[in-house]
Amino acid sequence: MNRMRVWVRVVSIPLTLLTASALVFAATESLPGDVARTVLGREASDASVRRLRRSMGLDQPLAERYLHWLCGFVRGDWGTSYTLHVPVRDLLLDRLGNSLLLAAFTLVLLVPAALLLGLTAGLHHDRPLDRVISTVTLALGAIPEFVTGVILLVVFAVQLRWLPASAQADTGAGLFIRLQHLVLPAVSLVALCTGYIARHVRASTVAAVDSPYAQAASVRGASQWQVVRRHVLRNASVPAMSAIGVQAQFLLGGLVAVEMLFTYPGVGALLLQAAVTKDLPTLQATAVVLGLLYIMVMQAVDLAYRLLDPRLRTPAES
Repeated sequence: MNRMRVWVRVVSIPLTLLTASALVFAATESLPGDVARTVLGREASDASVRRLRRSMGLDQPLAERYLHWLCGFVRGDWGTSYTLHVPVRDLLLDRLGNSLLLAAFTLVLLVPAALLLGLTAGLHHDRPLDRVISTVTLALGAIPEFVTGVILLVVFAVQLRWLPASAQADTGAGLFIRLQHLVLPAVSLVALCTGYIARHVRASTVAAVDSPYAQAASVRGASQWQVVRRHVLRNASVPAMSAIGVQAQFLLGGLVAVEMLFTYPGVGALLLQAAVTKDLPTLQATAVVLGLLYIMVMQAVDLAYRLLDPRLRTPAES
């Protein structure tokens, strides 16, 4: 039975990616407007547009184009960008590396801050400190990231001049300099995402503090810190993993506003640019790669669940 579950999980990943790729390809191919006309411009002749459509293979049936694209994608040939005229694979991997760096830096700031705020609010539930933390994080979560980003830009980049306004560092800059350029966009994302995770941590902390095993530990003479470290923290971390996984998926694909605001060459800005210019090879490859990353994040969250909560493990994993 356990082996069957493993095989189902393994087989479901490529099937999910195959289904997602077909849906993405069909959706992008159905975008309004003529791709060849968009590439050549409005002043191009109809004959030039027809020749370009033939050279791009746009005159072939949709199923045939999809199979041709899928075979090339599996081989590593992701096509050439219609607008930038560079290989999509090199362009996408470069932009993806930038976005992953921003997402990782954001998570490094986000997870400890959200856990600390959620634990603090949960340990002081229904007290003034709990209300202050809940109100502030809820208010920050209701403000769009580009609004928070503009405020941070005006205060810390324009008025105080403590941090650079652009998230893009000079070519060849070291990791420390690159991270310094990422502080403002990362903080704007942290402000947006902290409340969501902190609320999950707060709720699970309240439940763990009121649980019989935590109360029994207190009766046996354990200090509050020992109860929190041994019982509350681990149990509060399990529900938080779901919230962290949701925010990690958002950070992978929902960086468009932040990347555009801070002129950061990431995958979010690339996805928006490809959609606006109808750059189908770039749009299709970006969507599929992001889908793969989403699945990887979901699998990582599921693994973290099993590591944190023994009740979710199968007998073979225990």
